[in-house]
Amino acid sequence: MENLDQFLEIAHKLADAARPVVRKYYRTPVAVDVKADASPVTIADREVERTMRDILNAELPDHGILGEEHGRENIDAEYVWVLDPIDGTKSFISGKPSFTTLIALCHKGKPVIGIIDQAITDERWVGVMGQASTLNGAEISARECENLASATFFTTAPELFRDKAFDAYLAVSKQSRIPMYGVDAYAYGLTAIGLADTVVEIGLQAYDFCALVPVVEGAGGVVTDWSGKELTIDSAGDVVASGDARCHQEVLASIKTAMA
Repeated sequence: MENLDQFLEIAHKLADAARPVVRKYYRTPVAVDVKADASPVTIADREVERTMRDILNAELPDHGILGEEHGRENIDAEYVWVLDPIDGTKSFISGKPSFTTLIALCHKGKPVIGIIDQAITDERWVGVMGQASTLNGAEISARECENLASATFFTTAPELFRDKAFDAYLAVSKQSRIPMYGVDAYAYGLTAIGLADTVVEIGLQAYDFCALVPVVEGAGGVVTDWSGKELTIDSAGDVVASGDARCHQEVLASIKTAMA
Protein backbone atom coordinates (compact mmCIF):
# COMPACT_ATOMS: atom_id res chain seq x y z
CA MET A 1 0.00 0.00 0.00
CA GLU A 2 1.28 3.45 -0.88
CA ASN A 3 2.04 6.11 1.71
CA LEU A 4 -1.25 7.14 3.27
CA ASP A 5 0.02 10.59 4.23
CA GLN A 6 -0.36 11.81 0.65
CA PHE A 7 -3.91 10.55 0.49
CA LEU A 8 -4.72 12.02 3.90
CA GLU A 9 -3.76 15.44 2.55
CA ILE A 10 -6.25 14.91 -0.28
CA ALA A 11 -8.92 13.81 2.20
CA HIS A 12 -8.45 17.05 4.15
CA LYS A 13 -8.61 18.98 0.90
CA LEU A 14 -11.96 17.36 0.10
CA ALA A 15 -13.34 18.22 3.54
CA ASP A 16 -12.05 21.79 3.29
CA ALA A 17 -13.74 22.20 -0.09
CA ALA A 18 -17.02 20.76 1.17
CA ARG A 19 -17.35 23.12 4.13
CA PRO A 20 -18.16 26.40 2.32
CA VAL A 21 -20.77 24.65 0.20
CA VAL A 22 -22.42 23.17 3.28
CA ARG A 23 -22.38 26.53 5.04
CA LYS A 24 -23.82 28.32 2.02
CA TYR A 25 -26.98 26.24 2.10
CA TYR A 26 -27.34 25.54 5.82
CA ARG A 27 -30.55 26.97 7.32
CA THR A 28 -31.65 28.36 3.98
CA PRO A 29 -34.93 27.46 2.22
CA VAL A 30 -33.44 24.84 -0.11
CA ALA A 31 -35.78 22.70 -2.19
CA VAL A 32 -36.00 19.10 -1.00
CA ASP A 33 -36.39 16.30 -3.53
CA VAL A 34 -37.31 12.72 -2.71
CA LYS A 35 -35.17 9.90 -4.08
CA ALA A 36 -36.38 6.47 -5.16
CA ASP A 37 -35.74 5.08 -1.68
CA ALA A 38 -37.91 7.87 -0.19
CA SER A 39 -34.90 9.62 1.39
CA PRO A 40 -34.54 13.39 0.98
CA VAL A 41 -31.86 15.10 -1.11
CA THR A 42 -31.01 18.75 -1.72
CA ILE A 43 -28.82 20.83 -3.98
CA ALA A 44 -26.35 20.93 -1.10
CA ASP A 45 -25.90 17.13 -1.18
CA ARG A 46 -25.30 17.15 -4.92
CA GLU A 47 -23.04 20.20 -5.00
CA VAL A 48 -20.86 19.06 -2.11
CA GLU A 49 -20.28 15.69 -3.73
CA ARG A 50 -19.60 17.21 -7.15
CA THR A 51 -17.03 19.55 -5.59
CA MET A 52 -15.19 16.63 -3.99
CA ARG A 53 -15.39 14.45 -7.10
CA ASP A 54 -13.91 17.21 -9.26
CA ILE A 55 -10.87 17.36 -6.96
CA LEU A 56 -10.40 13.60 -7.04
CA ASN A 57 -10.78 13.39 -10.80
CA ALA A 58 -8.15 16.10 -11.23
CA GLU A 59 -5.62 14.87 -8.66
CA LEU A 60 -6.11 11.08 -8.51
CA PRO A 61 -7.67 10.08 -11.83
CA ASP A 62 -6.67 6.43 -11.40
CA HIS A 63 -8.64 6.12 -8.17
CA GLY A 64 -12.25 4.99 -8.04
CA ILE A 65 -15.15 6.92 -6.50
CA LEU A 66 -18.35 5.72 -4.87
CA GLY A 67 -20.68 8.54 -3.89
CA GLU A 68 -24.23 8.65 -2.62
CA GLU A 69 -25.48 11.21 -5.12
CA HIS A 70 -23.42 10.70 -8.28
CA GLY A 71 -22.76 6.97 -8.27
CA ARG A 72 -19.72 4.91 -9.21
CA GLU A 73 -16.57 5.64 -11.20
CA ASN A 74 -13.77 3.13 -11.75
CA ILE A 75 -15.08 1.13 -8.82
CA ASP A 76 -12.69 -1.80 -9.44
CA ALA A 77 -9.62 0.36 -8.81
CA GLU A 78 -7.14 -0.57 -6.06
CA TYR A 79 -8.05 2.65 -4.22
CA VAL A 80 -11.65 3.82 -4.03
CA TRP A 81 -12.92 6.99 -2.35
CA VAL A 82 -16.30 6.66 -0.68
CA LEU A 83 -18.24 9.91 -0.23
CA ASP A 84 -21.38 10.91 1.62
CA PRO A 85 -21.68 14.67 1.10
CA ILE A 86 -24.30 15.16 3.81
CA ASP A 87 -24.92 12.20 6.07
CA GLY A 88 -28.07 13.15 7.94
CA THR A 89 -29.90 15.18 5.30
CA LYS A 90 -33.01 15.23 7.51
CA SER A 91 -30.99 16.98 10.20
CA PHE A 92 -29.50 19.35 7.61
CA ILE A 93 -32.88 20.46 6.24
CA SER A 94 -34.21 20.78 9.80
CA GLY A 95 -31.36 23.08 10.82
CA LYS A 96 -29.89 20.62 13.35
CA PRO A 97 -26.07 20.62 13.21
CA SER A 98 -25.61 16.89 13.71
CA PHE A 99 -25.22 15.99 10.03
CA THR A 100 -21.71 15.32 8.73
CA THR A 101 -19.68 14.99 5.56
CA LEU A 102 -18.14 11.52 5.35
CA ILE A 103 -14.97 10.85 3.37
CA ALA A 104 -13.28 7.46 3.21
CA LEU A 105 -10.49 5.86 1.24
CA CYS A 106 -10.65 2.11 0.77
CA HIS A 107 -7.67 0.00 -0.29
CA LYS A 108 -8.76 -3.24 -1.92
CA GLY A 109 -12.12 -2.77 -0.24
CA LYS A 110 -10.84 -2.09 3.28
CA PRO A 111 -11.36 1.39 4.80
CA VAL A 112 -7.94 2.84 5.58
CA ILE A 113 -8.71 6.57 5.94
CA GLY A 114 -11.87 8.12 7.34
CA ILE A 115 -13.01 11.67 7.98
CA ILE A 116 -16.17 12.73 9.79
CA ASP A 117 -16.53 16.48 9.24
CA GLN A 118 -19.08 18.83 10.80
CA ALA A 119 -18.81 22.17 9.04
CA ILE A 120 -21.10 24.17 11.32
CA THR A 121 -19.59 23.18 14.67
CA ASP A 122 -16.07 23.11 13.16
CA GLU A 123 -15.34 19.52 14.19
CA ARG A 124 -13.26 17.09 12.17
CA TRP A 125 -12.61 13.52 13.22
CA VAL A 126 -9.78 11.80 11.35
CA GLY A 127 -8.89 8.12 11.36
CA VAL A 128 -5.97 6.49 9.56
CA MET A 129 -5.26 2.77 9.70
CA GLY A 130 -2.51 2.06 12.22
CA GLN A 131 -2.63 5.54 13.78
CA ALA A 132 -4.44 7.16 16.70
CA SER A 133 -7.59 8.99 15.66
CA THR A 134 -7.91 12.73 16.20
CA LEU A 135 -10.53 15.41 16.66
CA ASN A 136 -9.35 18.77 15.34
CA GLY A 137 -5.78 17.51 15.54
CA ALA A 138 -5.86 16.22 19.14
CA GLU A 139 -5.65 12.50 19.82
CA ILE A 140 -8.87 10.93 21.09
CA SER A 141 -9.85 7.68 22.74
CA ALA A 142 -13.04 5.83 23.44
CA ARG A 143 -13.96 5.18 27.06
CA GLU A 144 -14.19 1.93 28.98
CA CYS A 145 -17.64 0.39 29.18
CA GLU A 146 -17.67 -3.10 30.61
CA ASN A 147 -21.26 -3.98 29.73
CA LEU A 148 -24.36 -2.86 27.93
CA ALA A 149 -26.11 -2.01 31.18
CA SER A 150 -23.63 0.85 31.61
CA ALA A 151 -23.79 2.01 27.99
CA THR A 152 -25.09 5.06 26.22
CA PHE A 153 -26.56 3.57 23.06
CA PHE A 154 -27.28 5.38 19.80
CA THR A 155 -29.30 4.49 16.75
CA THR A 156 -30.67 6.75 14.04
CA ALA A 157 -34.34 5.76 14.36
CA PRO A 158 -36.18 2.71 15.78
CA GLU A 159 -38.58 2.62 12.82
CA LEU A 160 -35.72 1.61 10.51
CA PHE A 161 -35.74 -1.86 12.09
CA ARG A 162 -38.29 -4.44 10.94
CA ASP A 163 -39.46 -7.88 12.17
CA LYS A 164 -36.65 -9.83 13.86
CA ALA A 165 -34.32 -6.86 13.43
CA PHE A 166 -36.72 -4.77 15.51
CA ASP A 167 -36.50 -7.42 18.23
CA ALA A 168 -32.72 -7.08 18.08
CA TYR A 169 -32.95 -3.31 18.40
CA LEU A 170 -35.31 -3.64 21.38
CA ALA A 171 -33.00 -6.11 23.09
CA VAL A 172 -30.07 -3.71 22.90
CA SER A 173 -32.11 -0.62 23.72
CA LYS A 174 -33.79 -2.10 26.79
CA GLN A 175 -30.52 -3.38 28.20
CA SER A 176 -28.64 -0.11 27.70
CA ARG A 177 -28.42 2.57 30.37
CA ILE A 178 -29.21 5.53 28.10
CA PRO A 179 -30.79 5.03 24.65
CA MET A 180 -30.33 7.98 22.28
CA TYR A 181 -31.48 8.72 18.74
CA GLY A 182 -31.21 10.73 15.59
CA VAL A 183 -27.68 11.98 14.96
CA ASP A 184 -26.56 9.56 12.23
CA ALA A 185 -22.77 9.36 11.79
CA TYR A 186 -22.20 12.00 14.49
CA ALA A 187 -22.89 9.23 17.04
CA TYR A 188 -19.74 7.42 15.93
CA GLY A 189 -17.72 10.57 16.53
CA LEU A 190 -19.19 10.78 20.03
CA THR A 191 -18.23 7.16 20.61
CA ALA A 192 -14.68 7.86 19.46
CA ILE A 193 -14.28 10.66 22.01
CA GLY A 194 -15.75 8.68 24.89
CA LEU A 195 -19.16 10.33 25.22
CA ALA A 196 -21.18 7.39 23.87
CA ASP A 197 -20.55 3.66 24.04
CA THR A 198 -22.25 1.78 21.25
CA VAL A 199 -24.12 2.41 17.99
CA VAL A 200 -26.35 -0.09 16.19
CA GLU A 201 -27.62 0.53 12.66
CA ILE A 202 -29.27 -1.50 9.92
CA GLY A 203 -29.24 -1.29 6.14
CA LEU A 204 -26.46 1.24 5.74
CA GLN A 205 -24.64 1.77 2.46
CA ALA A 206 -20.86 1.85 2.05
CA TYR A 207 -20.90 5.65 1.97
CA ASP A 208 -22.67 5.62 5.34
CA PHE A 209 -20.11 3.52 7.20
CA CYS A 210 -16.69 3.33 5.50
CA ALA A 211 -15.42 6.62 6.95
CA LEU A 212 -16.49 5.60 10.45
CA VAL A 213 -14.35 2.48 10.67
CA PRO A 214 -10.85 4.05 10.84
CA VAL A 215 -12.10 6.78 13.21
CA VAL A 216 -13.63 4.44 15.78
CA GLU A 217 -10.90 1.81 15.51
CA GLY A 218 -8.14 4.41 15.81
CA ALA A 219 -9.76 5.57 19.05
CA GLY A 220 -9.54 2.05 20.48
CA GLY A 221 -13.03 0.96 19.54
CA VAL A 222 -14.49 -1.86 17.46
CA VAL A 223 -16.66 -1.75 14.33
CA THR A 224 -18.19 -4.87 12.78
CA ASP A 225 -21.31 -6.14 11.11
CA TRP A 226 -23.98 -7.85 13.22
CA SER A 227 -22.18 -11.20 12.98
CA GLY A 228 -18.89 -9.73 14.19
CA LYS A 229 -17.14 -9.60 10.80
CA GLU A 230 -15.00 -6.61 9.81
CA LEU A 231 -16.59 -4.11 7.46
CA THR A 232 -15.50 -3.66 3.86
CA ILE A 233 -16.86 -1.60 1.01
CA ASP A 234 -19.01 -4.61 0.07
CA SER A 235 -20.53 -5.27 3.51
CA ALA A 236 -24.31 -5.44 3.79
CA GLY A 237 -24.46 -2.48 6.16
CA ASP A 238 -25.85 -3.86 9.43
CA VAL A 239 -23.36 -2.17 11.72
CA VAL A 240 -22.31 -2.23 15.37
CA ALA A 241 -19.67 0.18 16.68
CA SER A 242 -18.52 0.23 20.29
CA GLY A 243 -15.84 1.98 22.27
CA ASP A 244 -15.09 -1.09 24.38
CA ALA A 245 -14.72 -4.62 23.00
CA ARG A 246 -16.47 -6.11 26.04
CA CYS A 247 -19.60 -4.06 25.47
CA HIS A 248 -19.36 -4.83 21.76
CA GLN A 249 -19.45 -8.56 22.36
CA GLU A 250 -22.49 -8.20 24.60
CA VAL A 251 -24.30 -6.19 21.93
CA LEU A 252 -23.51 -8.84 19.30
CA ALA A 253 -24.75 -11.59 21.63
CA SER A 254 -28.00 -9.72 22.29
CA ILE A 255 -28.56 -9.28 18.56
CA LYS A 256 -27.82 -12.94 17.84
CA THR A 257 -30.26 -14.14 20.51
CA ALA A 258 -33.03 -11.83 19.29
CA MET A 259 -32.52 -12.81 15.65
CA ALA A 260 -32.58 -16.57 16.35
